[in-house]
Amino acid sequence: MIPTLVWGTGNVGRAAIRCVAAHPALELCAVLVHDPAKVGRDAGTLAGLDTDLGVTATDDIDAALAAGPRAVVYAASGDIRPDDALADIVRAIRAGAVVVTPALYALYDPRNAAAEVRDPVLAAIADGGGSLFVSGVDPGWGNDVLPLLISGLGGTVDVVRCQEIFDYSAYDQPDSVRYLVGMGQPMDYSPPMLAPSVPTMVWGGQIRLMARALGVELDEIRETLDRRALEATVHTERMGEFVAGGQGAVRFEVQGIVEGEARIVIEHVTRIHPSCATDWPMPPDGDGAHRVIIEGDPRIEITVAATDVHGNRAAGGNATAVGRLVNAIDWLAEAEPGLYDALDVPLRAAVGKLGKVHP
Repeated sequence: MIPTLVWGTGNVGRAAIRCVAAHPALELCAVLVHDPAKVGRDAGTLAGLDTDLGVTATDDIDAALAAGPRAVVYAASGDIRPDDALADIVRAIRAGAVVVTPALYALYDPRNAAAEVRDPVLAAIADGGGSLFVSGVDPGWGNDVLPLLISGLGGTVDVVRCQEIFDYSAYDQPDSVRYLVGMGQPMDYSPPMLAPSVPTMVWGGQIRLMARALGVELDEIRETLDRRALEATVHTERMGEFVAGGQGAVRFEVQGIVEGEARIVIEHVTRIHPSCATDWPMPPDGDGAHRVIIEGDPRIEITVAATDVHGNRAAGGNATAVGRLVNAIDWLAEAEPGLYDALDVPLRAAVGKLGKVHP
């Protein structure tokens, strides 16, 4: 069994605890929290399970790492604290742990990451013998391994398009939805997540990964952005009221340009209510879906709608992304210490999980 620490208990951390607890090769050994109110609570309770796991949450980082976990799922956010997230992750790697995380956008494609991000990680790997694999929660597999797998079924491929289409009214991150993405804000508000170059910072690494796997050279990466206002005030169960006239939907693309044409595209269509921007792509049903479209001969379209046990599509998308990360841990533990990307780490079958349930 691989002793595994989960660092953070938000949307990603809760899913990580459940995934680690269900994995036959992993043992949940510790849970790190920031909120004092969570200290001492059982990990099963924090993860929304019906049973205790016998591991109580702590905020003592030194003690948790000193206990020598072989693996760390770093689930704390890096959106507004990238430097702190990098420092935490480097600390865990230097302690000898295999670390998996979605928190460092720059390391989706480590070959092209800035030296100030990559070099501390490489130094920690050399010092401590740990490893790092970064993949997204948007989800990473939907913007790298899945489209690449599907592209191999085509005779010719003109465009690879990855879409995330979601109604975020059920998403349990109000600060991110309202302020980072700008839902409900006046249309002259400038959401940080939509500022020029930020989408490329977040998703450009996945564009470059796909280009590398497909054997093409990118001319550049471009961005497009469209925003729509709510025509009527709407009410959401989790986040309250969103007033007419405020931002109700966002559509943007990060485009990999090959010989002057957008050939590799990651597109996000996000709404706070299904009544907004109905002429944009819609999910087949429910709150949302991830879709891969291969334009070519033949044209191939695959839609993935992941739903958690509570029927939440947004949480289901998080859970699949976490599954990709957690299920890579035993492979990484056997591999040489290093900095890995999605093209290095194989997509794993659910060995030993068929028919299993959470403890």
